[in-house]
Amino acid sequence: MQEKIIVLGSNGQIGTELVNALRKINGDDNVIACDIRRPDYDIKNSAPFEFVNVLEKDVIKAVFDKYQPTQVYLLAALLSATGEQNPKLAWDLNMNGLLNVLDLALEFKTKKVYWPSSIAVFGPSSPKDNTPQNTIMDPNTVYGISKLAGERWCEYYHEKYGLDVRSIRYPGLISYKAAPGGGTTDYAIHIFHDALKKGCYQSFLNAGSELPMMYMDDAIRATIELMDAPADKITVRSSYNLAGVSFTPEVLAAEIRKHIPNFELTYGPNDPRQKIADSWPHSINDDYAAKDWNWKPEFDLEKLTVDMLDNLKK
Repeated sequence: MQEKIIVLGSNGQIGTELVNALRKINGDDNVIACDIRRPDYDIKNSAPFEFVNVLEKDVIKAVFDKYQPTQVYLLAALLSATGEQNPKLAWDLNMNGLLNVLDLALEFKTKKVYWPSSIAVFGPSSPKDNTPQNTIMDPNTVYGISKLAGERWCEYYHEKYGLDVRSIRYPGLISYKAAPGGGTTDYAIHIFHDALKKGCYQSFLNAGSELPMMYMDDAIRATIELMDAPADKITVRSSYNLAGVSFTPEVLAAEIRKHIPNFELTYGPNDPRQKIADSWPHSINDDYAAKDWNWKPEFDLEKLTVDMLDNLKK
């Protein structure tokens, strides 16, 4: 059966690359990009695209009715740092957008729904090293709170209604193709741009802030692999831990200096994102993903750095 896929939030850091990857697999006309803003990249040159605000249920319903999707990816969200500037809006968008899509997926008998969670669901009391799949979760940002609540809703809709919802707790994502979206890990993208443009970068996180990261190629591959996995192999219906590579700003700078020897890294004044980073894990245990759908990252820090610099130079 030919898949018909709707991607809500297609203009963001993940959506930009996920839409293109899905279109290569399923054909351009079978992947409908949807966002509240007109795209300013190559998606606008390939149909179809729909203007959608995920808080307007009637608008989403009209898109469901028009395309009769077999799969839906809901990526629209306010991220950690941006969400702290407007917590009520972040809660509304992240929570009610999800509930709208879950309800419509049931109504239209959509086969699969994908919704991303985040390492932001962990908090100050969560184990920092090799953070397990099931552990204490006490997020202290509205983004993390909404993602934890969203995980519970996803599992609830699966248990109560049999809806095939799948999810990944993304670490910080690094990409050269799209701008970051206002997250705490954004320094790991900005640093590459400034290294090439200026030869220096001022980090808003301190030297010892070790955080889990992942190259976008791995994140997109993991997402598609999870969605392609047989339903009976999916044992986690909240959201899967996913690991790539963990590093600090200082370690990343040292790797960049292998290619730009005079690169200088400095540290700025106290930033509110530091408090968020301090509450997050240093590294993630993703044994469940490895066992259930054979997840394995391809990009280590060395390979990630080479690919970022090569592609940004182009």
